[in-house]
Amino acid sequence: MKYSTAVSSSRRKARKAHFGAHSEARRKLMSANLSKELQARHGVRSMPIRKDDEVLITRGMYKTREGKVTAVYRKKWVVHVERIVREKSNGATIPVGIQASNLVITKLKMDKDRKAKLEAKSSSKDSGKKDDVAMSNVD
Repeated sequence: MKYSTAVSSSRRKARKAHFGAHSEARRKLMSANLSKELQARHGVRSMPIRKDDEVLITRGMYKTREGKVTAVYRKKWVVHVERIVREKSNGATIPVGIQASNLVITKLKMDKDRKAKLEAKSSSKDSGKKDDVAMSNVD
């Protein structure tokens, strides 16, 4: 059953919205899960990925490799990680693009904006849990 009448459940419209999204919307869509340690520390499950975060690749040919994010290529929906490169036929090395969903953030690059966002996300989760507990007592 459809929960919201304001949102379409059409595959065609969902794909158009996803692939036609502007850069700022892609930032949020290109989020990656935090490691279990970071999830416990910050109380947040995922964050938009950014340059200088340290990540672990969880899927694909480069699985279990770690490195620092060198670029977030929103136009192509990929993330470039240092030392994850391949050699072209002419001998040049190029970075391999990895989808953000195939990464786990192991170390966040912190600044005041990101710290504020983490605190806001975790506090909103805490207030949601308090409401659930209060409602569970109602019979």
